[in-house]
Amino acid sequence: MLASQQNDFIKNHLGPAFQKLGLNTKILAYDHNCDKPEYPLEILNDPITRKYVAGSAFHLYNGDISALGTLRKAHPDKDVYFTEQWTGMKGDFAGDFNWHIKNVIIGSLVNDAKTALEWNLANDPQWGPHTPGGCTECKGAITIQADGSYIRNQAYYIIAQASKFIPTGSIRVELNGLPKGINGVAAIRPDKQVAVLLQNETNNVIETTINLAGKHVEVDLPG
Repeated sequence: MLASQQNDFIKNHLGPAFQKLGLNTKILAYDHNCDKPEYPLEILNDPITRKYVAGSAFHLYNGDISALGTLRKAHPDKDVYFTEQWTGMKGDFAGDFNWHIKNVIIGSLVNDAKTALEWNLANDPQWGPHTPGGCTECKGAITIQADGSYIRNQAYYIIAQASKFIPTGSIRVELNGLPKGINGVAAIRPDKQVAVLLQNETNNVIETTINLAGKHVEVDLPG
């Protein structure tokens, strides 16, 4: 769909149908790459369509993750969601892990995403099942073997690295003064503890201090 086609579909068909049936299912505009933020902007800028739309969704096969923040600033009452990024059967574990932590996890959250999702949950050793024409190299979070055993893949550890410490219902808080070479995000968990996820992109140990409400914690981040 072009943005104009999706706008017409939501405004004159899908949105009114949901309203008539009393459905609370959220409608998300776009659900594609970060290189075309003008697409969901066109939809959210329509005063009628925006009443039916909860927000917009993104992938990162093209563009920059900051597109989510651009949408959020333009329409602060509408949510942004990160809904898909794949790791491939030919990918390097360390390279995939670091790129996805930087962009999908930390990048999405610091740009106000409500979610950070990987594609996909599971597949078999032949990377199936998938629809005709679907991805033949996309790795699931786990690979399920013929005997029922399973292998944990990159996406499993990418999500685990964050979800173990930043559970559903956490609220992101601002994290200032990151040293050069460090990416990070902080959140207040439902149990009121503060979780900080830091990533060292350099080959060297970086010594830094986390300061919160007069308390200080010194940390050494391995290269």
